[in-house]
Amino acid sequence: MSEYDLDSGPDPADRAAAAPEQRHENAVPAVGIGPGNLAYLTPRGRRAIAEADVVVGFESVVEFVADVIEGEALTCGYRDEAETLSAFGDRVAAGEDGTAVAMGDPNHSGYQFVGKVEAAVERPVEVIPGISSLQIAASRARTPMEDSRFVTLHKSGDISADLDRIRAVAGDRHLLVLPRPYDWMPEDIAADLLDSGVAGGLDALVLEHLTHDEETITRTALADLAEQTTETEQESPFSDLSVFVLRAD
Repeated sequence: MSEYDLDSGPDPADRAAAAPEQRHENAVPAVGIGPGNLAYLTPRGRRAIAEADVVVGFESVVEFVADVIEGEALTCGYRDEAETLSAFGDRVAAGEDGTAVAMGDPNHSGYQFVGKVEAAVERPVEVIPGISSLQIAASRARTPMEDSRFVTLHKSGDISADLDRIRAVAGDRHLLVLPRPYDWMPEDIAADLLDSGVAGGLDALVLEHLTHDEETITRTALADLAEQTTETEQESPFSDLSVFVLRAD
């Protein structure tokens, strides 16, 4: 598996998005498991997971689909991600059927992982979209996707261009943002927008644990949300499984 440095490049997401997908009978599925509620796992995704000899993904993702996995699960965190994906690639090269799993829909904030999987298996990867928490959030907040701007901060590396995109449309279009734990959480985004001159009275929502029993929706004003910033980066009043929504004026 080739090395990557998200500060100097190349970004694995660029590899994943370099060209249109080509259908291939030996492609490795990269499945979006939705918001982690099995009721929202698509039948196509469920089948790709159940039929795999080996399933790879972050531990926090794999645990949501543990009851669907019939083969072996290879789980990782950020520190051992490269090592685990390399082991997954070796298993696939040896003839086993492998499936990679990611939260939500890989097309929403998942291309860095898709690019890493492609590098590990050195063969085509088929993205199997899932129901994203963004879709659920848009429904809860009643923000039509065609009238909204989606921006993900949930990725490694420089996000300054993404923050510029958020500032550019705030107030003019609905905003749906995936925060980045824990340096760019909803309250941090709100504070940044206030500093950029966005009206503090705009309606802001933070939607946590969507579709789960502990689902929580905080409805407030942008200025009030910004007041919840903390001095410690690892502290936040909100979950890392959250979506920030700012409704247009």
